[in-house]
Amino acid sequence: MVQQIITVKNKIGIHSRPAALLVDTASRFKSKITIKNGERSALTTSMVKLLALRVKQDTEITITAEGEDESEAVKALSDLIESNFGEE
Repeated sequence: MVQQIITVKNKIGIHSRPAALLVDTASRFKSKITIKNGERSALTTSMVKLLALRVKQDTEITITAEGEDESEAVKALSDLIESNFGEE
């Protein structure tokens, strides 16, 4: 299992477009990937569940992956979040 804590910096947080990008990116990996915000957590297979995490700007989240490509999965999602999902 690999975990990383990261701060979401983009202006609106995780709204529909970033959630879709997270699901798309996570689907490339075989590992089970979870994102946690406080007490709430969601698998990256569901855009709706990711939106239900209510991640806003400057929120710390935890990315956890378990599986054969867990390190690569966490790095890819972290890189996506650090890029502010391609938003200004």
